[in-house]
Amino acid sequence: LGALAHGRVTTGVLKIAVIGSGGLVSGALLARWRRTQRAGGSSAPLPGAAGAALDAATSAVVIASWANVINLLDLRPGRALKATALVAAPLVLATGCGRDARGAHSHLLAAGALGTAAAALPEDLAETTMLGDTGANALGALLGTAIAAHPSRLLRAGAAVAGTGLVLASEKVSFSRVIENNAILSRID
Repeated sequence: LGALAHGRVTTGVLKIAVIGSGGLVSGALLARWRRTQRAGGSSAPLPGAAGAALDAATSAVVIASWANVINLLDLRPGRALKATALVAAPLVLATGCGRDARGAHSHLLAAGALGTAAAALPEDLAETTMLGDTGANALGALLGTAIAAHPSRLLRAGAAVAGTGLVLASEKVSFSRVIENNAILSRID
């Protein structure tokens, strides 16, 4: 964004535009879908146009930020795939998440992200293949969509804050350095 402020269009700006646009469209579709489902519990849509816009915006931020977070982690073999699996597994294993249509979509999308990570991990760790920007952003967007489709507004809002916070933190903090300096994260890495 700094380069754009100086009149230069970079691939980073193009990625923001493309991923952000995809997140907006997906967020709007998810919000619309939620409004057509039976209301009840924590998954009830917020009332009115403002509620629909907030729901769509939250989902868009979740999708776009998690696409970027997973891409930011794709600096070492297997790192982005492991992070995807660590976030997707609880969504897949959550009891009751797939019992109705509202939770089933999140469950299935998370299962897709987890399955993709598991299938790609051996070759990525062996350094015979790699996700790269395209694969990491796509996998992160799938993970973000799984989170954005979750019936809990609180989980979606928390994921939007966490994803955005991680993206902003990455501007000042090296994730690789943090991982290397933490015994547990380093071991997982």
